[in-house]
Amino acid sequence: MKTYSNFIEINSNKRFVRPCIKGTRIAVYDVLSWLSNGMTISNILDDFPEIKEEEVLACFAYSADMEHNVRVA
Repeated sequence: MKTYSNFIEINSNKRFVRPCIKGTRIAVYDVLSWLSNGMTISNILDDFPEIKEEEVLACFAYSADMEHNVRVA
């Protein structure tokens, strides 16, 4: 899913320049943290009705792309 740019933005005036779901202050980090702590996508959508499943999946895609592009010296 290379189209995460449709859902993820980096705004210098929001959340200390962390990538966020567009139109929200919910950072990619927040979503991944919630999932790693046992929340399901369904739980997240119930708690944050302003976001959609495709935006949560875009957080995965963004994170995977960033990890893929990490260079180890």
